[in-house]
Amino acid sequence: MSSVSRSIDISAPPSRVWALISDLPRMGAYSPENTGGRWVRGGGPIVGAAFRGTNRRGLRHWITWAYVTDAEPGRSFSFRVGAGPLTVTIWSYAIEPIENGCRVTETWQDRRGAAVARLGDLLSGEHDRAGFTVRSIDQTLSRIKSDAEGVAS
Repeated sequence: MSSVSRSIDISAPPSRVWALISDLPRMGAYSPENTGGRWVRGGGPIVGAAFRGTNRRGLRHWITWAYVTDAEPGRSFSFRVGAGPLTVTIWSYAIEPIENGCRVTETWQDRRGAAVARLGDLLSGEHDRAGFTVRSIDQTLSRIKSDAEGVAS
């Protein structure tokens, strides 16, 4: 199992940043790979809710099924991505108040075994998933920061 975490300081209230992070359709505007999602159970960012995520990389498209495991407004949002009964990845966002805003840490935990990882590489076209994820998280956090600070100012 590998894990990647990246953080960014945002000059906006934690509640505003949490609202952006937990807004599935809007996530497609931030992520270089995710194109959004829709709630299929629970109707919103609450523990136990489920959503269908859509992803694109070049000409490749795929769907993921995810389940919210933590949803504390202004503080944290986490979900696990499943493939049948298996947890493939866990994504989490921790929001910590700091002077003039908050610090957001996005973490990705790869829970795939070797065979599932190879299949995922073929499906997504990405063979350095951890390296790509570092770049992807940096881009996602930067876009969230821009949106949150633009709205907050």
